[in-house]
Amino acid sequence: MSTMSSKKPLKVSPHKLSLAVQYASDARHLPTRSQLRRWVKAALQRDVSMTLRIVDEVEGRKLNKSYRGKGYATNVLTFVYDDADPLYGDAVICAPVVEKEAAEQHKDLLSHYAHLAIHAALHLQGYDHEIEGDAEEMETLETAIMLKLHRPDPYQETRTTNGRARK
Repeated sequence: MSTMSSKKPLKVSPHKLSLAVQYASDARHLPTRSQLRRWVKAALQRDVSMTLRIVDEVEGRKLNKSYRGKGYATNVLTFVYDDADPLYGDAVICAPVVEKEAAEQHKDLLSHYAHLAIHAALHLQGYDHEIEGDAEEMETLETAIMLKLHRPDPYQETRTTNGRARK
């Protein structure tokens, strides 16, 4: 008698992904290309062609200063070049920032990378979190994708008793 697994298989996105991964970081614990591909693909709502670059703090700070006017490295930056079909763009993830955040928030490092890869893919597709309603929509979608990937809710620590995220 065979037993069936209680886990539902993850549905593969019907959307096409062309993904180039660039490693420009000395960080010791980086996700593999196949992990990044799986995470980004799970967030697709349309065909996407993107480069995902993982950088160190110097490059992250330089890019954030050049494109956002901020003098510090941030966890993820996204750049949309062509909103046609497929959508063309880049995402940059800053490894030292990701490691620091994961440690401070007591999160598994790979789960945090998964969340930020999904976050970047959603930004690329037009999602934003500057306005509260948009932030709630994006966070709900990120959480659903993470759970489908059998990863923890990335906002679990920041949820209040009424279910809304604290900022």
